[in-house]
Amino acid sequence: MENDAATLYCPNELCQAANPLTHKFCQRCSTPLPKRYLWVVGDVLNVGSPGEILADRYLVLNKSVVLDTKPGLLPHGLETDNLETIRAYLRLIPYRLHIPQVYGVLSFKDGRSRKEILLLEKPPLFTEPTTDSQLRLCPQLTTAWRNATSIRQLNWLWQLAHLWQPLASEGVASSLLEAHLLRVEGPLVRLLELRVDTATPTLSDLGEFWQQLLPDTKPVIAEFVNQVSNYLIYGEINSAEVLISVLDQGLAELGELQSPKIKIITKTDTGPKRQRNEDACYPPSGTMLSKPPQATALAIVCDGIGGHEGGNVASNLAIDTIQQQVQQLTKVPYNHIDPSLLLADLEQAVAVANDKISQRNDSENRQGRKRMGTTLVMALPVAHEMYITHVGDSRAYWITRDGCYQVTLDDDVASREVRLGYAIYREAVQQSGSGSLVQALGMSSSTALHPTAQRFILDEDAVFLLTSDGLSDFDRVEEYWETEILPILTEETDLVTVADKLLEIANTKNGHDNVTIALVHYQVKYVEPELTLKAVIVERPSTTTAKVAPKPLQPTLLEDISEQKTLIPKHKSTSLQQLPLHLIVPMIIAIAAGSLGLLVRGLFMSPPFLTTDPSPTVQPTPTATNERSLNNLAPGWVITNSQAITLDDQKLEGGSFLQVVEVEPGDTPNAQESVIQLRLCSAENTSSPQPNKPLRVKLAQLQRQGISVLQANETSSCNNLSQLPDS
Repeated sequence: MENDAATLYCPNELCQAANPLTHKFCQRCSTPLPKRYLWVVGDVLNVGSPGEILADRYLVLNKSVVLDTKPGLLPHGLETDNLETIRAYLRLIPYRLHIPQVYGVLSFKDGRSRKEILLLEKPPLFTEPTTDSQLRLCPQLTTAWRNATSIRQLNWLWQLAHLWQPLASEGVASSLLEAHLLRVEGPLVRLLELRVDTATPTLSDLGEFWQQLLPDTKPVIAEFVNQVSNYLIYGEINSAEVLISVLDQGLAELGELQSPKIKIITKTDTGPKRQRNEDACYPPSGTMLSKPPQATALAIVCDGIGGHEGGNVASNLAIDTIQQQVQQLTKVPYNHIDPSLLLADLEQAVAVANDKISQRNDSENRQGRKRMGTTLVMALPVAHEMYITHVGDSRAYWITRDGCYQVTLDDDVASREVRLGYAIYREAVQQSGSGSLVQALGMSSSTALHPTAQRFILDEDAVFLLTSDGLSDFDRVEEYWETEILPILTEETDLVTVADKLLEIANTKNGHDNVTIALVHYQVKYVEPELTLKAVIVERPSTTTAKVAPKPLQPTLLEDISEQKTLIPKHKSTSLQQLPLHLIVPMIIAIAAGSLGLLVRGLFMSPPFLTTDPSPTVQPTPTATNERSLNNLAPGWVITNSQAITLDDQKLEGGSFLQVVEVEPGDTPNAQESVIQLRLCSAENTSSPQPNKPLRVKLAQLQRQGISVLQANETSSCNNLSQLPDS
């Protein structure tokens, strides 16, 4: 119970008036009053009792929760030397949808020594809507399980599977095995805190934990969950990637039974202080798009960089390019879509747009601050999933009846410092240049670009808000989502009215920039089906499906590129450069010793032994039948398309022939990530070769385009061309 005598101080530094805890807005200046309930790692009653004020700001509510009565002040942070104790929280900030983040520390004296208690923000708590004073923890997953639908039960397991690898890499995977820590907030799995692994947990342990859920599992998936649990226990599922692919199959079967309705509205405005609008959106501003009847629902928001030099050009070029790319992707029937491939294709679509803008910069000799670029945030609903793709600091928010969640992480200096484990976020944002971007579209080649593509399972009505920083700055979304956006879900208002209101808030409360928003309203009704799911293990050759810890951003030097935004160029370091020195030296010694052993073996072994044992340098025959296919492409082979397609932004007529120049392995072991370099020979009805530049596409793209490989005895227009150039 909150202390009615306590006061909540206005965060407006020009006001700072004291207000009763029951107020939502400052009684003097009308600034929203954020209530930051903080989870205490440990027992706060060791230092205070309910109703007491600690450190002149933290109101004790119970043994594990305090309220910050001075939210406008910077919390006290840990000393740099002690950051190692919270490193897992910092490095896992991309997963803050599920994991609370460090707010600060509470220092107190314990006898002669001084101790620090960790405070975590946005824990899984909720207040009673009528009183706004009764705090309760969100229910445990094991408790809420019995009342959840079958698709939500699988959704929760799917989220745990996605968290397994990133938490294991930070030594805190045992947090996913403790029922007390696993809470659910509507469709979301959320953790109270992280626990350090005392012993290395295994997937077998996860399977045993999941078996506890079987008595209350919905009949349609009971056999499925039992099979998956046993597969985990007995090692038949031996990686998080395989586990996710199995759960994906179950979710896909249940998802086919849903019939979602989707509405999208976009709005953009120059704002009161700008002379031109450098933002862009899709659908065009003011357009309402509905699916059905439309076949595809897509929303994009871009915030241009480069001022009058070309920010509007970059944002519109990105919109046009990506919209065309995604339209091609969504022509594939849903039941033929592999989620991991779609994520890769969305990233590739962003890369195509990036290179178009970058090439235009290069052709116009734009350098440094004169280069034009843009941020991007995109939402693509597909059946029971929402795909969010993101570069820069335009954001996506997910609004449910239970809360408002920022699902993208800004590509700026502050977020990078936290991901690298260097600082607590609320301290990082106070540093000079903390809002400078570390990446945006068009600033360099796509080889240096790392877009974030992620997906979410939707098992209830939701609203996704995409917005440029004209609205999201100063936490305006967090302040107004409940009064302005939530009524969409309760059918008290409509999308157009809310969009207009959000633009008004951006212009009156912020007003410093252009503002662009897209609202995506997802509606669905789920009825328990009368069928029985069964689990099937399908090994995948890569970790593409599991979007585990993103590639860490390396420290770089600042470079201003515009008056509005700053971008930091990123440099890709090799994996060897990223290894610690104490690992590199033994590795070099081991390689040298192994090479010496092979040399000695080659000198002293007799020829008969060498001929009977296959040489390790001999390439095995790709297939037993020597049949050529996309799975074993080799330089010199020829491929052809049966219908008109677009590859590497080049339109190809049906019956075109392309010769493989080179097959480059991708960044992951996944063969589908391989990059195929091609050259166009000619179309079937063309008498002479076409002088086109080489094409570079991922193998996964070729597999989705209905392309076939010519066998050795088949001829094409490529036979008349000279030998492949040296690569």
